Amino acid sequence: MTATDVLRQAQTPAKRRRRSVALLAGCTLTGLILLLALVSLVWLPYATDDTSGGRLTGPGDGHLLGTDKLGRDLFTQLMTGSRIAVEAGLGSVLIAALIGVTLGVLTAFAHGWLDDTLAAFLDILIAFPTLLLAMLVVAARSATLGSAVLAIGLAQSTVVARLMRILVKRVLAQDYVTAARTSGTSWPRIVAGHVLPNIWPTLVVNLALQFGLAVLAEAGLSYLGLGAPPPNASWGRMLQEAQATFMTAPAGALAPGVLLVLLVVGVNLIADGLRDTLDPTARGRRT
Repeated sequence: MTATDVLRQAQTPAKRRRRSVALLAGCTLTGLILLLALVSLVWLPYATDDTSGGRLTGPGDGHLLGTDKLGRDLFTQLMTGSRIAVEAGLGSVLIAALIGVTLGVLTAFAHGWLDDTLAAFLDILIAFPTLLLAMLVVAARSATLGSAVLAIGLAQSTVVARLMRILVKRVLAQDYVTAARTSGTSWPRIVAGHVLPNIWPTLVVNLALQFGLAVLAEAGLSYLGLGAPPPNASWGRMLQEAQATFMTAPAGALAPGVLLVLLVVGVNLIADGLRDTLDPTARGRRT
């Protein structure tokens, strides 16, 4: 055993503790915002279109964080925005997983010119701007949360599909898959028994990262008016509406901005912790 190996083993407990703290912090941040979103389903301090609070009032007088330029309660909008963010993240990831995993597994079995063509096609789809796709979806449907989620999910499905294609091809090249195929095992059984069990840890981590990206994308689309319409208070729409009054009433922009950052950071910490927990190979490379 070399001196480097001894030092690495000595550092392992400390690194594990840091990973545990990071994972706990991620779960705490994400859990608090999820709790806020769940509570908003059954209770809100005020109606989302209630403008009786007075324009740009500070905290107090029944308004925990004050009101916006229309007299709406900021905390109510934050609660509604948390629900929209979670719905957008989950919906987009679900669409991306259903389409991306299916497409990625199917394209992984291609060979020769068909393999090259499908790989190039996926690269072209990945390069297609999410904003332009969102505009096309909105033009075909309307500016709703569902349209934004559909556009984000379709855009992310290409990323998931390319990842799945690479992972599945890597597994299919293993000797145990060749042996299973030689023994007469059908492709569906090989996929269910050998491929999926070996790729799901990486898939879970990637989908967790895609959740955070979807939340950011929804906020960006809502900022541009392509997301949930009023009176739904998306964090992106709150940022857009508060920018004109930022110098006199900064809470209207800071509050949704801080929650957006906390949710994305929390999800990324969870993804990092899941990678270390589910993928021993990645954990070994990081130590």
